[in-house]
Amino acid sequence: MNILTVVSHPRENSLTFAAASRFVQGLADAGHETELLDLHRSGFDPVLREADEPDWAAGGDRKIYSPEVEAEIERLKRHDALAFIFPIWWYGLPAMLKGYIDRVWNDGFAYGTGRLPHQKVLWLGLAGAPREHFEKRKYDEMMSLLLNVGMASYCGISDSKLEILYDTLDSRPEVFDRILTRAYELGLHYGDGT
Repeated sequence: MNILTVVSHPRENSLTFAAASRFVQGLADAGHETELLDLHRSGFDPVLREADEPDWAAGGDRKIYSPEVEAEIERLKRHDALAFIFPIWWYGLPAMLKGYIDRVWNDGFAYGTGRLPHQKVLWLGLAGAPREHFEKRKYDEMMSLLLNVGMASYCGISDSKLEILYDTLDSRPEVFDRILTRAYELGLHYGDGT
């Protein structure tokens, strides 16, 4: 399988990037191909502007988007599946990643008259809080519903999974090892549902 792995974190020396590296290694060890898209270092502009807001009243079957978004749409089309790796901030996606989805998963391409062509998507979020904190307030369920149903399913991807790696602010080496091992396992077993 050919997987586009999108990473969103402002610091390359973050645990998010370490987890992305382990995930990509797992993909490679399983025989998958992947392209890593670093939203921050690629210079991607997350702000949705008029050029990328389709005006369907103007007619036509397909809206032409800005050159940057057209390039990202073509990048998406070259892959069978997707993975997004990001820190969970304010119980959701970081602004850079949300802006990427707002601009690129656009009306006419990802939904409306179009559908994303991907077999599956993995949302891999790193959370500073422990699992109990998320479960107590049902933040995990809220995020799962938003990402798996409200976004992926709405855009035609029925095989969507949110995996949260908890306790990222716990600096004990065994916690980091657990997080990085799980990221590797998710890459290694990406196509088999574990």
